[in-house]
Amino acid sequence: MDLKIKNKTALVTGSTAGIGYAIAKALANEGVNVFVNGRTAERVNLAVENLKRETGNAAIKGLVADFADVHQVNLLIEQLPEVDILINNVGIFEPKQFSDIPDEDWIKFYEVNVLSGVRLSRAYFNKMLAKNWGRIIFISSESAIQIPEEMIHYGMTKTAQIAVARGLAELTKGTNVTVNAVLPGPTFSEGAGTFVKDMAKQQNITVEEMEKEFFKTARPTSILQRFLTPDEIASTVAYIASDLSIGTNGAAIRADGGLVKSPF
Repeated sequence: MDLKIKNKTALVTGSTAGIGYAIAKALANEGVNVFVNGRTAERVNLAVENLKRETGNAAIKGLVADFADVHQVNLLIEQLPEVDILINNVGIFEPKQFSDIPDEDWIKFYEVNVLSGVRLSRAYFNKMLAKNWGRIIFISSESAIQIPEEMIHYGMTKTAQIAVARGLAELTKGTNVTVNAVLPGPTFSEGAGTFVKDMAKQQNITVEEMEKEFFKTARPTSILQRFLTPDEIASTVAYIASDLSIGTNGAAIRADGGLVKSPF
């Protein structure tokens, strides 16, 4: 399917691995001029080279920025003053008991997971409106709806992303600009993969056995009953980023494997 976004410019934050990398790849395969982002030049450069090789798209570039540092965010915006497609994917997570989460962690999670997207959207949103085309997508999570008891601070930031996306969408009335949130379910990305492998090692079982145990005990409402792949999430995101998705705006789109036990 031709998503009709060839030669558009996209910024995908947190895209040197996992879901972000898969999104960058999906967009690059559609002929989009993709800017990859990560915290170190080494990882960014490696991702750019790998994406060029895998997609045959030479119009892929990298931007280094740590979204915990507002000065680095501002520098990124100076380097890339305008985009057509903004994917607010960068994020951090860490299982931690509520009583053990200090104020500093709450602030850090909000800074990286929420304000990163707010700052970039603020920089690009009016320019999208001016040219009457644009896509802003927040990569939220099913944890925004079913707050995980083992990382409440993370769930809070994912809910906030949905709120920001909906609020911004209200400002796009009568235009060809859309703002949405995509809510992945448990995905076997770099971070989650490491977590599962570590848990399997601790329990002296295989990764496959750990995956089955995880969905049996921690996420029993999943219909899919397995981890999604980053590519499966990226397919949904690429469509929402496309010229074909104008009918979807202000939405929280679930790609959660049926984990959230609600039809709404």
